[in-house]
Amino acid sequence: MSDHQPNKSAGSVLSDALNNVSSLVRSEVDLARAEISENVNRAGTALGMIAGAAIIALVSLNVLAGALVAGLAEAGLDAGWAALIVGVILAGIAYGMIAKGLNDLKLSSLAPTRTAKNVKRDAKAIKESYDA
Repeated sequence: MSDHQPNKSAGSVLSDALNNVSSLVRSEVDLARAEISENVNRAGTALGMIAGAAIIALVSLNVLAGALVAGLAEAGLDAGWAALIVGVILAGIAYGMIAKGLNDLKLSSLAPTRTAKNVKRDAKAIKESYDA
């Protein structure tokens, strides 16, 4: 676009404007695709964290059940308390993983926010250029 003719026809100006809008829309669609892909990858990681937490929670339930059985059977507390401590630590890890996974899965964190901001900014710029 090195040609800057002072007397461009209305059709030429309209054609340029439509080409610019078309290019802008394509760019925003590409950005939205990239952002959604990134968010889907984060959601997949979050689901992996939840699955890992579920496995650790099951192991912790087994350990806690073993601790209860050992504690009741022995009444001496040494082996049972050791198992109880391990079970509580595993349960704490599972809780932290579930909390992180659920937080990462919130719908608001999956929305393409950068694209929405860019579209609003672009719409405002287009409106201002035609109002001027």
